[in-house]
Amino acid sequence: MSANRNLSITVIIPTLNEANNIRSLLQHFNDYVEENPVEIIVVDAKSSDDTALVARDWGAKVIFSEQASRAHQMNLGAKEAKGDVLYFVHADARPPKSFQQDILAAVKNGSQFGCYRFKFDSKSPLLAINSFFTRFKFLWCRGGDQTLFIRRDIFEKEGGFDEYYIIMEDYDLIIRLWEKYTFTVIPKSVIVSARKYQHNGYLQVTLANLKVFRMFKKGYPPALLKEKYYELIHHPKDVE
Repeated sequence: MSANRNLSITVIIPTLNEANNIRSLLQHFNDYVEENPVEIIVVDAKSSDDTALVARDWGAKVIFSEQASRAHQMNLGAKEAKGDVLYFVHADARPPKSFQQDILAAVKNGSQFGCYRFKFDSKSPLLAINSFFTRFKFLWCRGGDQTLFIRRDIFEKEGGFDEYYIIMEDYDLIIRLWEKYTFTVIPKSVIVSARKYQHNGYLQVTLANLKVFRMFKKGYPPALLKEKYYELIHHPKDVE
């Protein structure tokens, strides 16, 4: 990747029945994008709501996935991307308004992949503790909620997301890159929805996260991890 030209970003958002969140997220991007436009690709797993229609109305490029799997969806988006840097964002996350400046500055300064800290859209002191630890450059503090940027040439060289992982796909990719490339945590926060905690309770979600993380480290198959996770918590979209 040449350091002598302007770099560009492609934002990639995997969705499934996220009409309300995608509207809010794309409005958020439109409000804060700088003079240089950003390519935004929404990869929709054939939602039963108006996710795709809303995304198009807000100017995103929409492609469809036959699989409701973030790894597969994000790989599809990456194949269509024109940007030098890929920025993977969940539909219920709200990156800082300076995301373009932040990410391009990090890349130009030598970072090859990285993320933000995060804060929940909640005043819960327990969730504030969770958020606090995301400022540290520890592998165990990472996750897709923090959003993830990566140089496209590196993403392609390393084979992208491993589609075997129908859960924990972000963590798997970060582990594979961790020892080989320069990682940074940008010292600003993405605002993350606390809806899982509000629907299930702090203790229940924390226990589910710990259980699945331990199973992942022990090498259990992703299908079993996903089954166990949804045994332990209810996803908010299932009860909305």
